[in-house]
Amino acid sequence: MEAQPQDSRTDDLNQRRSYWRWRKQDFFPEFSFQSFSSYKTALSATCPRLADRLLSRSSDEYELDACRRESENPMRRCLTWWDLLWLSFGSVVGSGVFVITGQEARTGAGPAVVLSYAISGISALLSVLCYAEFGVEIPVAGGSFSYLRVELGDFIAFIAAGNILLEGIIGAAGLGRSWSSYLASLVKDDSDYFRIKVDSFAKGFDLLDPVAVAVLLVANGIAMSGTKRTSWLNLITSIVTACVIVFIVVVGFTHSKSSNLVPFFPYGAKGVVQSAAVVYWSYTGFDMVANMAEETEKPSRDIPIGLVGSMSMITVVYCLMALALTMMVKYTEIDVNAAYSVAFAQIGMKWAKYLVGICALKGMTTSLLVGSLGQARYTTQIARSHMIPPWFALVHPKTGTPINATLLVTILSAIISFFTSLDVLSSVFSFATLFIFMLVAVALLVRRYYVKDVTPETGLLKFLGCLFLIIASSIGVSASWNAGVRGWLAYAVTGVIWFIGTLGLALLPKHRVPKVWGVPLVPWLPSFSIAMNLFLIGSLGYVAFLRFIICTMVMLLYYLFVGLHATYDVAHQPMEGSKFEGER
Repeated sequence: MEAQPQDSRTDDLNQRRSYWRWRKQDFFPEFSFQSFSSYKTALSATCPRLADRLLSRSSDEYELDACRRESENPMRRCLTWWDLLWLSFGSVVGSGVFVITGQEARTGAGPAVVLSYAISGISALLSVLCYAEFGVEIPVAGGSFSYLRVELGDFIAFIAAGNILLEGIIGAAGLGRSWSSYLASLVKDDSDYFRIKVDSFAKGFDLLDPVAVAVLLVANGIAMSGTKRTSWLNLITSIVTACVIVFIVVVGFTHSKSSNLVPFFPYGAKGVVQSAAVVYWSYTGFDMVANMAEETEKPSRDIPIGLVGSMSMITVVYCLMALALTMMVKYTEIDVNAAYSVAFAQIGMKWAKYLVGICALKGMTTSLLVGSLGQARYTTQIARSHMIPPWFALVHPKTGTPINATLLVTILSAIISFFTSLDVLSSVFSFATLFIFMLVAVALLVRRYYVKDVTPETGLLKFLGCLFLIIASSIGVSASWNAGVRGWLAYAVTGVIWFIGTLGLALLPKHRVPKVWGVPLVPWLPSFSIAMNLFLIGSLGYVAFLRFIICTMVMLLYYLFVGLHATYDVAHQPMEGSKFEGER
């Protein structure tokens, strides 16, 4: 009898295997974890294995083919540029703009807060351009994790991914608590109305929030049921949010007074820049949409249009909302706690506070929906690499979604949101988000200028020298600004060094060009993105740095005892047959 092809036999096996399985082999299939003896042998070889993984990089082909086979079933290509545009809008435009705008207009930048939004929008757009090029070249679920793994190696990708996954889980918990607070405020003017007080618990963990848990379970349940269904729900709610924002802008300009814009710079240029660092958080979330690349119908078209188009639209929307508020109300009279609601009350539209509250609720709901999609796919790609158990990489054959990965994110965020107050959650700043944005820009430069076995050693050394000048000068500017250095000399010197480093890169030959779509003006735009993100990182404060270091050390322990040996085994084992035949 004629033998079946390997791919056919593997596909038949996958059809017979249950999605819900719990064997040790499904969680730790690598040789290092087969017995206590093999694990001891692996631990004794930690140093050479670490050296191997530090110097190793993945490849486009491996991420697109071998990694995806770990999921056994393919994710469904069902998203267009229209879906990505609104997924990005739903993920980014949450409740933050309604709170942060009033705070920064009153105490940070005055009417010039519109410039703060413009500066942050440009910085976010630079990161979007880098993500878009990678998304076209490597359209997989892992987003930045895969990009960093291909260009900067396993180790850096793991440290960055571990931190942003942690912040994503904490961010989802914070959104759940905020959702509960907003709903309670609308019902009874008491943000803790739905929470259960437990006096025996420590402060900050003594208000149990079942509503936050419920909204997280519902949002993630919808995300597990199907990507296209979630996209349609996001589209409907996002269009409602967009209509409310149009109403706010139109009414704001109708009741505006140009005299309210004077003085335009009450806190000077420093106030504008510091506010830009604060309002930047209103732009985060697009990276979750980049994780949907594997499910787009035509990545080369859909990703650039969806990501760049949405971020351009969001920047314009934010600037118009900020301008409408500061023209409607004198900046010194803006209520920092409920800027838009109070502003509408002053013109006789007290009912508008409910409109703003509902809009904020819808914004948080769509942020939760898209965050559920993005975080699950990020987790899936990490599991595909075996840095965490590959059981979390499995894609359900009926829904085409990574249910196991979604459950992991859901359970962890629900537990945190049930016990932890917003005050505690807000102390964890998004250091890793900016850090990864910076690393993705670095990875893009590496991709363009360094190709193994093609770039000569002298070219590599020149590239590394220029990159060092760019990063060092960017850190210098950030450190000088946050240290309160006055005068132009320090900034002129660091600015010239940044220019020399970038110009040096521009004079070097590029060894790889984008196949379909790429970031324009390389190396200038990625270099500027590095500078902007490092500048914003410097504004986060001591606590954010300390948290990042502590979390990284904990993750490093996990990597040395588990992740390192799993990925080493996978890298050095013979390739198996395909687990599914996916489109590319």
